[in-house]
Amino acid sequence: MLTIHRVRGVRRAPDGAADPGHAVVVSGDRIEAVGPYEELYERYGDRARVRDWNGVLTPGRHEPDGAALLETAYHPDPREAGELGTAPLTGDALTALGMTETRWGASARRGVQRLLATGTTSISGPFTHPAVRTAVTRSGLRDRPGPQALAPGAHADFAVFTEDGRCVVTVLGGRLVYRGR
Repeated sequence: MLTIHRVRGVRRAPDGAADPGHAVVVSGDRIEAVGPYEELYERYGDRARVRDWNGVLTPGRHEPDGAALLETAYHPDPREAGELGTAPLTGDALTALGMTETRWGASARRGVQRLLATGTTSISGPFTHPAVRTAVTRSGLRDRPGPQALAPGAHADFAVFTEDGRCVVTVLGGRLVYRGR
């Protein structure tokens, strides 16, 4: 199915200027087209759903310390907040938890969700811990040096941010993986 992501503007490269009134068309896991919304709607509107987002669509953020963030910290479950707090635990606090494979996997999944909520679309490894590597792979986050430019044929990995920098939505491989409030 085709989806037109209509936004206030599209920033094709992480450091580029936003093109106001532009939109992105996604087909499956790839970008089909980028251009002025009116032109894209005329071309694809009869066979595409339209998603309206209040912000600027960008290639998303890159987390260069992904391996350290996920492999050397425990991201507490909300049910543990009373006992452990909500911030990631490292060092002696991490050692005291007695981490198991199951606990590492759950922590990594919560860490990945936190990254997606900030508009992160790429992350750097290497991921040596099996449970962390599995969580990253299943999330759709790509282990690469940085986000790719938004262009036809590229992976449909992007995020939409408001003027104040809040992430509205994160899309990986054409799938909506995070939607803010």
